[in-house]
Amino acid sequence: MFKQRKPAAVWNWLAPALAGITAVIGWDIFVRATHTPPYLLPGPGLVIKTLIEEWGDLFPSLLITVQITVMAFLAAVISGLLISVLFAQSKWVERSFFPYAVILQTTPIVAIAPLIIIWLQNNTFMALVVCAWIVAFFPIVSNTTLGLNSADHNLQNLFEIYGASRWQTLIHLRLPSALPYFLGGLRISGGLALIGAVVAEFVAGTGGSRSGIAYQILISSFNLQIPRMFAALLMTTVLGVAIFVGLTVLSDRLLRHWHESAVRREN
Repeated sequence: MFKQRKPAAVWNWLAPALAGITAVIGWDIFVRATHTPPYLLPGPGLVIKTLIEEWGDLFPSLLITVQITVMAFLAAVISGLLISVLFAQSKWVERSFFPYAVILQTTPIVAIAPLIIIWLQNNTFMALVVCAWIVAFFPIVSNTTLGLNSADHNLQNLFEIYGASRWQTLIHLRLPSALPYFLGGLRISGGLALIGAVVAEFVAGTGGSRSGIAYQILISSFNLQIPRMFAALLMTTVLGVAIFVGLTVLSDRLLRHWHESAVRREN
């Protein structure tokens, strides 16, 4: 009997790493070959050098953005889950209020962020959290509501036959069925919370010790400190990738023993 070969897990990480290294090398060769000035496109070496030199100013700003992102994300998770459960308990409630969640999602955050900042002018940090929450909220509501409504109807009938209450059905059937959808919403929402935080910081334009990484990008672009701007962008990108990877690992850990999306095939 032939032994089945399993793809090495290291290739899941090595392949994108090689692609990224190739892109960086191509970037460096292009800058050197075309003699592009740093104020138009700095080379990767200059960006890393600037990142090291400016770490003392950029990293505290990144921590502010992380705080905004985490608070907005947690608020989106809690509120999105609770509202989804409420929608699942009553079709009338879902049909009445779900369209307003869609309206909240489709309204450009750059259009309403100034209003939120004005309304919460005494607490700019909380205004930024609210803006990021608005962006991150909808994927969790949409995905979790879909998951709660996708529970197997035959199993729901079985629960009814055995006299299970609505809450027992919710806890033991509908919530476990919705878990993959909920975790998928988390992965989307995590990145959107960061995007919402950065966009809100751009609109607010707040400086000082409570300024986020977006303010550093804005100031660097105004002063034509393009290597510094690229260094701040690099930090933001790494943060976004870290959020996505962390939530992906969490999803795989919770689903790997029972859900088809994460269970490894034997053959």
